[in-house]
Amino acid sequence: MKSLALTSHPNVPLPLTGTLERTDWPAVAAVFFAGLAAALQVGKTAIALPALSLDLGLDLRMGGWLMSVFGVLGVIASLPAGAMVARLGDRGLQVAGLSAMAVGSALGSQAHSLNALLATRVLEGAGFLLFAVAGASVLQRLSRPQDRTVVFAIWSCYMPAGMALALATGAALDGWRGFWELNAVLCAAAAVLLWFGVRAGSAPVAATAWRQIARDALAVAGARGPLLLALIFGLYSLQFYAMLSFLPTLLIQRMQVSTADAGLLSAIAVGSNVIGNLTAGALLRRGAPRWILIAIASAAMGAAAVGAFALGLPAPWVFALCVLFALAGGLLPASTVGGAAQLVPHPALIAVAMGLLMQGSYIGQVIGPWLFGSVVQAAGWPIASIPVALAALGAVGAAFALRRSFATEAARAG
Repeated sequence: MKSLALTSHPNVPLPLTGTLERTDWPAVAAVFFAGLAAALQVGKTAIALPALSLDLGLDLRMGGWLMSVFGVLGVIASLPAGAMVARLGDRGLQVAGLSAMAVGSALGSQAHSLNALLATRVLEGAGFLLFAVAGASVLQRLSRPQDRTVVFAIWSCYMPAGMALALATGAALDGWRGFWELNAVLCAAAAVLLWFGVRAGSAPVAATAWRQIARDALAVAGARGPLLLALIFGLYSLQFYAMLSFLPTLLIQRMQVSTADAGLLSAIAVGSNVIGNLTAGALLRRGAPRWILIAIASAAMGAAAVGAFALGLPAPWVFALCVLFALAGGLLPASTVGGAAQLVPHPALIAVAMGLLMQGSYIGQVIGPWLFGSVVQAAGWPIASIPVALAALGAVGAAFALRRSFATEAARAG
């Protein structure tokens, strides 16, 4: 694979970097809380799946497809969406994405068939894609270099924190339709918060030529380091979304708990991923190599999945292993998201690299729930450990391959 070459961007200013006197922490907080609202749209289907099954007649395989809609869109459009940030502006894309999610969730609350609900999920997924790919670009220019490890570690928590919030609160509401309506209000409020709480980019980024944007996308897509990070993030997403999307259903079937209790227990498991993310931020700040954290996280996730599904352990042990799975997995997002910003030679390419990373993540989201749901439907829970374990082994191998990319970047920077 070729190395990533430095490209010239005469019409695109660098995000605020060394000249920034202090990190704009209130704006960083606004972006993070908007991320929570966005992540709720991902997590809400997991806790609503039992209710959706009763209302719309979904089985596990169909539920897997419903949760994979976001991934299908991401596979198609993540890299182009990342490349669009330089032309349309990062804050503008995030606000547009939140607005689309608000409209999609409001329309989804009125759906009375699987096809209608899928259509609204497509709109929500498109909005989430726009929001997510612009996140790293926004935070890069809002933070000074010394704080970026912490900023990206905090940012990487928005997905597990939002999913945990969805799992903890969704089951307590009266029906899934009310939950969809509440999410529409939250996304609209988050859009307003971002518009007034985050300053726009300070340059005429719209002047960037589409041809230049295409060259940037191709340059990042052909680079060894970003490609490996995208592969790793894809394998991580396959494991994370496959296992935790069906965790409420697993707990209901294996532990015989109520839907509300399954939501709270699932929230604890998913929420432990936040602890892993923050731990990764602290370790990275102290100089821990990213590739080692990725390898450790992947190995621990694979081992926990095998223990949870294949060993026939008592239900409390299964839940404990699910918590360990999410906790260890938290080391990985902070390591990869920050690594994507580190392995590009020009700040204007960060959003493109994030688009590639998100594309890997979305591929995992598409394959994971569908594969997991199909395997469980056909052969039972124990066999579900096989695809998760294989994905973990692949991520460990990619982490070792990534070591050279970070060494090359360190030598270039030094």
